[in-house]
Amino acid sequence: MSKVFLLGANVEIDTEIKTVGIGQIIRMEGYEYDNYVVADITHDSYGYSYRLINLRTYEYVTAETIRPLSQKFGIGFYYDDTAPQFFGTDELRAVIHKAEKIADAEIRRKEQEREERQRTKQRGMELLRRIVPADVRAVIIAELHEDDSDPMTDYYGYRNIRTVILGFSHKTRVDFAEMRRAAAHFPDTAYLAEYNREYEHREKYSMGHGYWLGENYYSGWIICKEECSNAESLIDRYAYAAGCEGGIYVPEIPQTAMPEHLSADADSQNITVEIIDYSEKAIAVFGDTKPLKEILRSLGGRFSPRLQNNGQTAAGWVFPKRNEQKVRQTLASYLAA
Repeated sequence: MSKVFLLGANVEIDTEIKTVGIGQIIRMEGYEYDNYVVADITHDSYGYSYRLINLRTYEYVTAETIRPLSQKFGIGFYYDDTAPQFFGTDELRAVIHKAEKIADAEIRRKEQEREERQRTKQRGMELLRRIVPADVRAVIIAELHEDDSDPMTDYYGYRNIRTVILGFSHKTRVDFAEMRRAAAHFPDTAYLAEYNREYEHREKYSMGHGYWLGENYYSGWIICKEECSNAESLIDRYAYAAGCEGGIYVPEIPQTAMPEHLSADADSQNITVEIIDYSEKAIAVFGDTKPLKEILRSLGGRFSPRLQNNGQTAAGWVFPKRNEQKVRQTLASYLAA
């Protein structure tokens, strides 16, 4: 047998006993005082379960226990055990039809939200792949918090209603000066760019919020630094925020992705270069690199006359993988000039 024990009422309820019938009117006492009608009753190993329709909103809810009104104690669903009321067949059918339409509309709405969220995330992933450094170790973000506290119940919390990406870092150490520089990128957090000791919070203790910059953690804008294991994990985590309107305020964001082959006319010569993944930890630049040697050297490249490209020995420049984005951006800017 399945039983539920209500601590406050000191009552044990046997859920194997059916307490109401289909079409019966019941009432919620406590959170609200709406009337419901029993639309369906099911039974499994846990006992009886009642599918109810709210007669004000026509939304479905499920109840496991419905108690007699004469034994009312605390919040819960109750039925009138002295003068029970029932809907007729046609009246119940009309209520169920209306509830089904509302339920179907809610399913469609959630599906549309899911699809829109996926499109936003995809857009954000494309944006982040253009700007996230290969050697990124952390991201600096701004969050807009809305106070969700309830002092009457001793609950203190917040809702994050917006996230904005302000910058990236190759170090994980928290630096408030770095946070302040990032704050200047976004108009809504620009006031945090000025030094104010009271804005610097160090809550590295149990139940603390870590290191953050701002006035009030529960209300308004705060800035924090979040670590990431690699660029892809960062992109996946913050793709949705990046895809939202105004989700990125990082200076000098490239507007288009860097192509694999870069070509342009410089000093009346046609220069074509190719950038490839040379190894797990390196990239290589091949092609007409002689006019670019000073640029390539300044980018940290190492020239070698005996590199391998498509199974053949060729001259080229080798760079650490962490320099890839800088190499691509610099060459693209130079060759497009």
